[in-house]
Amino acid sequence: MTSTTKNQATLDARPGRLDLIMTREFDAPRELVFRAFTEADLFVQWMGPRRLEIELVTFEPRSGGSWRYINTDTDGSRFAFHGVFHEVLAPERIIQTFEFEGLPEAGHVTLETAYFEELPGGRTGYRGISVFQTMEDREGMLQSGMEGGMNETYERLDELLARMLQK
Repeated sequence: MTSTTKNQATLDARPGRLDLIMTREFDAPRELVFRAFTEADLFVQWMGPRRLEIELVTFEPRSGGSWRYINTDTDGSRFAFHGVFHEVLAPERIIQTFEFEGLPEAGHVTLETAYFEELPGGRTGYRGISVFQTMEDREGMLQSGMEGGMNETYERLDELLARMLQK
């Protein structure tokens, strides 16, 4: 069961800025949400829209670690992404880079910071800030359908967290 109305994600994409700010609440304790972001067996259960399979090639969620995953869609098309974990401070914050490998030239790197806030009632507030190098990169991300993918991904995380809480 998803809680898309109670915990609706918001995307702040103010004109003229190089950042996107995503906020969301989850009905689970902060430590559990953080685990879902940093444990490979949990991460693969919720990351990305349902139509995509995810293969973790590298996943080292520690300060100085790296990550790389490949998504495969129902037609067999593959899309790879990679980055570096600059800081992993459990259960408060993750700072990492993000780069889509399918662009004609490399170097379109985004700096992403995820904040996890403990809320009353065993809930978690999430705030993700993505900073782009150019307005073209930011607008390209917005035009890619990322908002729909973000919402579906967070719904999948809701479902995982609910299963984890039932155990």
